[in-house]
Amino acid sequence: MAAELKQALGLEAELIRSSGGIFDVAVDGAVVYSKRQTGRFPKPGEVPGIIRG
Repeated sequence: MAAELKQALGLEAELIRSSGGIFDVAVDGAVVYSKRQTGRFPKPGEVPGIIRG
């Protein structure tokens, strides 16, 4: 995911370790993708597409 965000958008990603199967992607403090809400990990290219709008 970090490499995909770097390549597609030039963004540096920061991993914040957690537990319980949480996988959220936040930009400037706003969650743009949540595995808890979708019930799955994002597909390739999905998160950059969401960030682009």
